[in-house]
Amino acid sequence: MKHPKKKSPESNNPSDDTPSIATPSDSQDELERRKRLLDRLFWIRIGMAALGGITATFLFESIEGEERRWASIGFMIVVFIASAIVGKGMRIGLPSSDRKKIVTTGLGTYVFLYLFMWILSYTLVHLPSSTQILKPI
Repeated sequence: MKHPKKKSPESNNPSDDTPSIATPSDSQDELERRKRLLDRLFWIRIGMAALGGITATFLFESIEGEERRWASIGFMIVVFIASAIVGKGMRIGLPSSDRKKIVTTGLGTYVFLYLFMWILSYTLVHLPSSTQILKPI
């Protein structure tokens, strides 16, 4: 009776549960192309976060209070979905086990940069116009 062969952790079998942007039949050029496209998606997403945060400052100027915050968060989600559509259109060619990389690439950086740019631009736009010099205590 033959015993089933145990899989090593280094196995590149596409049926493994470990995600990777590589499959055994991929050439080195294809791997580099995927990495380059994922890097480009990251930077596109970062640019969209910065522009979206600044745009939210002016776009929701007429909304007051808590509604402004929720409108900006909704706008952040819409811009992120748009960046995911851009990522799908890039035809990166990831294996089916790695399709989530289109969504997860740069997600945390996107959220924090959007919020940072929104807060920074809102603060700069609404600076007090006082010409009085503050004196230390």
